[in-house]
Amino acid sequence: MRCLLPALAAVLCLAQENDPRKLAPYYPTPETVVEKMLQLGGLKTGEKMFDLGSGDGRIVIMAARKFGADSTGVEFDQSLWKQSTDRIKSLGLAKKARIILGDIMQQDYSSADLLTVYLLPDSNDRVRPLLEKQLKKGARIVAHDFEFAGWTPEKTVTIEDDGEGRSHTLFLYRR
Repeated sequence: MRCLLPALAAVLCLAQENDPRKLAPYYPTPETVVEKMLQLGGLKTGEKMFDLGSGDGRIVIMAARKFGADSTGVEFDQSLWKQSTDRIKSLGLAKKARIILGDIMQQDYSSADLLTVYLLPDSNDRVRPLLEKQLKKGARIVAHDFEFAGWTPEKTVTIEDDGEGRSHTLFLYRR
C-alpha cells in the first residue's frame, strides 16, 4: 500500500494544478474512514470541529449528526460549498453544521477541539505554521493519508480496506 500513496499524491497534484490557490483537489473520503477519523480524534458532543477542504461536507455532517459536535467545514470550490450547504439544510443540521466558502489559510481555528485534514503533503507543510500559531493546547488534528512533516503522531491507524480496494492511514496529533 505504501507504494500507492506516492502515486495517489501525484494524481492529486495534477488535479490541483488548475488553481494553485487550492490546497487539495476534491477526493472524497469513504464514510467508514470518516467515522474512524472522528473516533480517532475523540470527538465529543458539543466540541468544535473543523474540516479543512470539506468537499461535499461528509465529515462535517457526520460530526454533527453522529457525534453531536459543532462542526465547520472550509471549502474553496463554490459548487462543493453549495452542495454541502444544501445538504446540511435539508438534513436540518444548520444549527450544528456549516460550511465556510473560503480559503483554508484565511480562517481562525483557535476555537477548534478537533481538526480534520485530507490535504497533500506540500499543503500540510503550508498550513502547519498557521495551525501551530492558532490551535489551543490540547487541540487534536487527524490527518488522512499524509503526515505533517516535523510533527510526531500520537497514534497512527491503518485501515486495511475501505471497501473500495485500498487502505488508508490516519495520523492523530495533539498540540
